This record gives sequence, C-alpha cells and structure tokens, in this order.
Amino acid sequence: MASQAILLLQKQLKGTHAQINPSHAGLVDEKNIFEWNVTIIGPPDTLYEGGFFNAIMSFPQNYPNSPPTVRFTSDMWHPNVYSDGRVCISILHPPGDDPSGYELASERWTPVHTVESIMLSIISMLSGPNDESPANVEAAKEWREKRHEFKKKVSRCVRKSQEML
Repeated sequence: MASQAILLLQKQLKGTHAQINPSHAGLVDEKNIFEWNVTIIGPPDTLYEGGFFNAIMSFPQNYPNSPPTVRFTSDMWHPNVYSDGRVCISILHPPGDDPSGYELASERWTPVHTVESIMLSIISMLSGPNDESPANVEAAKEWREKRHEFKKKVSRCVRKSQEML
C-alpha cells in the first residue's frame, strides 16, 4: 500500500511544480515523500491577500485512501484553523458518514482528491470562512461580531508572513 502512495505522491509533486497556481509545494526532507512544505498565497480580494502562508502537509501511508493533515506553520487567524494551525475543512475529514451528522459523505475525503484540489480548497476556505462549524470558536465569534478586530488580526498575520520571506 505504501508503494502505491509513494508513486502517487511523486507524480503529484511533479504535477504541482508544473501547475501555475497560487501555491508552492516541496518536500520537508528529500528522503520523506510523506511530508511536504506548502506555501499558500493569500487569494486576491480577501483579507489574506498578499500573505505567504506556510504549512506542512502530512500524508498517511495509505494515501489516497485516507486524507493528509494540513497544519499552518505561519500564524493564521481563521475560523476554520485550530489554534495549533491544523486546517479543518470537510475534504480533509476521513471518508464516509460524519458521526456528528454535520457533513455529507460526499463532502468528505475521497481518493480522487489531489494535492492541488486540497490547496484549492484551502484557498477557498481563506476566501470564505465557515463560521457555522468553527475549529477556532474565538475567531468565528470575532468574524461574526467584531469584524474590525478580526481584520486587524488577519492583517498582522499577513504582514508577519511577508516578513518571513
């Protein structure tokens, strides 16, 4: 199973280098295909515009049957990002029915997802937070009730990400 994952990840890594999209991907360690450094550029016309947000994408040995995890290593203030940087979006949740009944099985992980589709989903998440099912309750509350404060915190994250270049 791991050899299938290795071949698929090698192919997807080459594909991300060939794609022109608002992101970058590479290996954390050349000897470990299962852990990638990714950089997501804040999408235009959003609060995150101009930011360069780094994250680690960790793939399980049985990829693509199970989803990777994605954790921002850059500061990130967002309703769908836990305080430790872990991204919480439906396509990164294990396949099948949601035990809490919030998500449809069709919204969760399926083996057809690729690194590119994951990164596009994260870019989409930055463009439109889901405050109905937050990973960061404080950020979601601020997004709903104190938008000015939310914007100030995101602006700090963007500036800090630019300084890290």
